Amino acid sequence: MAVKINLLDWRAEASAFRQQQFVAMLCGGLAAAAIGVGMVVYGVTGAIEFQQERNAFLKGQIAEMDKKIKEIEDLEKVKANLLARMKVIEELQASRTAMVHFFDEILRTLPDGVYIKALKQTGAGVAIDGVAESNGRVSAYMKNIESSRWFAEPRLVVINTKDVNKRRQSEFQLTFKNLTKAKPGATDVEEVLE
Repeated sequence: MAVKINLLDWRAEASAFRQQQFVAMLCGGLAAAAIGVGMVVYGVTGAIEFQQERNAFLKGQIAEMDKKIKEIEDLEKVKANLLARMKVIEELQASRTAMVHFFDEILRTLPDGVYIKALKQTGAGVAIDGVAESNGRVSAYMKNIESSRWFAEPRLVVINTKDVNKRRQSEFQLTFKNLTKAKPGATDVEEVLE
């Protein structure tokens, strides 16, 4: 039987073995670190791409919303224009009946013996030039205007009395307000302007 004797230094052999283990572990660690860094880079790159896709989607949605907002603004303008037209039409409808009431009331308040030569309306003010058979008829006309539901504040501007063909005539100028609505207490619904 032969005896084996190792003349090599056992410490050097153990040190070489540990050095090989260290290098193997270092290479394994570097490989694991490289794989980890690669996975992190891949994950971050994927997250960036996903966020960029979301941003692009949101930009597309924002662009669509901007188009819809623009359409809504255009529709609001059209709506405002149509409402303005409707208001003008309603005002024309109301003023159409107002003119009928105005002339009807002019005739109703006019007493016998009073004649109108000229009539002028400016806003709510009305001016009348006329001829009456006497001053008393002008006074009666002013009372009729005062009691009217459509007129108010009659004021005599001037009155001149003349003899024409052996008859006395009073030429007068009169002003009053044309009310757009009847005075309170009006019972005729048709005559009240809205």
